[in-house]
Amino acid sequence: MSRIVLLNGDFLDFADAKLPIMDRGFLFADGIYEVSAVLNGRTIDNEAHLARLDRSLRAIDIPNPYSTAEWVGFQNDLITRNGLREGTVYIQVTRGVAEREFTYAEGLTPTVLMVTQAKNLLTSKLAVDGATVITLPDLRWARRDIKSVGLLAQVLAKQAAKRAGADEAWMVEDGLVTEGASSSAFIVTRDGALVTRPFTQAVLPGVTRRAITALIRETDLRLDERAFSVAEALAAQEAFYTSASSFVTPVASLDGDPIGTGKPGPIAIKLREFYIRTALAG
Repeated sequence: MSRIVLLNGDFLDFADAKLPIMDRGFLFADGIYEVSAVLNGRTIDNEAHLARLDRSLRAIDIPNPYSTAEWVGFQNDLITRNGLREGTVYIQVTRGVAEREFTYAEGLTPTVLMVTQAKNLLTSKLAVDGATVITLPDLRWARRDIKSVGLLAQVLAKQAAKRAGADEAWMVEDGLVTEGASSSAFIVTRDGALVTRPFTQAVLPGVTRRAITALIRETDLRLDERAFSVAEALAAQEAFYTSASSFVTPVASLDGDPIGTGKPGPIAIKLREFYIRTALAG
């Protein structure tokens, strides 16, 4: 089966999909993206992802080209055309095509790209062994709550983690962890509180993080939404991170030092199982 993508409302073979070189997404990273997980051929937490897409588009003054129902129809059609059972569906919306000028004309037609990727989401070596994480200075722009395609700082952080033999990087600002290069960060304190940073312009409002905190509130676990330091993370009994493509991933070590026992902790394991079970039943 050839890979099919959606480009500006048309379903095309991957090799036939072309973008103009003057697209502002290419020239300026002037665009927004979203990623939804797919399990059993069905998107997960998709309503929240599309709501965040709309919010981010409005934040940078790009008109949303489709209604929620139209987005869902395109996603489901693309998933079916590609026979995707497990993986992700990626959406990118840029401001459109124009001569290279920093300012933009009103009324540009947005460029819309949608592509699926097959991935193993349910089975994860990191979920079994725990992830290794390093810390790095947070060099990103101030509006991290906008899911911009301008991801150079995250690319460099991920590459630094890879070169260090790590699986993820946690960004640090003023001594406090903001979030992962592509994830939301959690710790479990010695007295059993789950701690994660509240949603502000300093962090992306993670959809999976939001779903996990909702699940936490259904348990007897205690949630504390506040910033935490690297030192506090190193002293924690557990740590984990969340994202659309990794669900809940336990952290085994931070900057080479073990977190807790150095193995996935029971709370992270429980939340991962709870989230997957809820997603599959939904």
